[in-house]
Amino acid sequence: MGITFNKTPVLFGSFHICALLLCVLFSYLVYQFCKDKDETYLIRAIHKCGIFMLAMEVVKQIFCYYYVFDQKINLWFFPWQLCSMCMYCSFLLPFVNRRIQNSLLIFLATYSLLAAIIALAVPADMLRPQIYLTCYSFLYHFLMIAVSIASIRIIRNRKDLIFSDSIILFLLMAVIAELINIICHQIFHDIHVEPDMFYITPYYPTTQPIFNTIAVRFGIFTEVIIYLGIIIAVSYLIYRLLCKKI
Repeated sequence: MGITFNKTPVLFGSFHICALLLCVLFSYLVYQFCKDKDETYLIRAIHKCGIFMLAMEVVKQIFCYYYVFDQKINLWFFPWQLCSMCMYCSFLLPFVNRRIQNSLLIFLATYSLLAAIIALAVPADMLRPQIYLTCYSFLYHFLMIAVSIASIRIIRNRKDLIFSDSIILFLLMAVIAELINIICHQIFHDIHVEPDMFYITPYYPTTQPIFNTIAVRFGIFTEVIIYLGIIIAVSYLIYRLLCKKI
């Protein structure tokens, strides 16, 4: 059907390098675009990105069911990864009160930015034989960075920010992710079919570099705690460096 690459893109190959350069250019253009936009405009723009990302996700799920998994149930691409949270938070942004909105904005500016950068830097699960799925993955993460830049622009002008609220939000998301992992494991008992939301399944060592070694050597529970703790710590560092006027 002409939907696959002649040769699957590889890590740090020409496709990956070109995508990274395009991302840098795209991020610069988004930053320049957001500089003179007011908060109301940026919130609307983030919300529209959320709608577009949700629509993209629906198409992706249909594509995966028919063309990747041959019309068989497979939950590897279940939309509750850390990167998936961006589309939900972006969509909900205009509909919540000020404190929750602050938490969502901080999450988008830090946790989502971190997730997007790591995913683009080491896109092992994004470089797929299917042209659509690979291009979708990179476009989605480009949009994540755009949303993060807009969120940073907003919260740099807000005073009533509480970073700890975003920690609660992140941990709530992680708990839901773990519940999905546990429930699906009880149903399928198959590593090739089950999801690994947030890469914290309690049943198999993570596939994430470095953290896989920690899981094998010190146990999955220890690895999960370290993994979540590092995400929170680095996100807080991003918050202090980019979101606060210091």
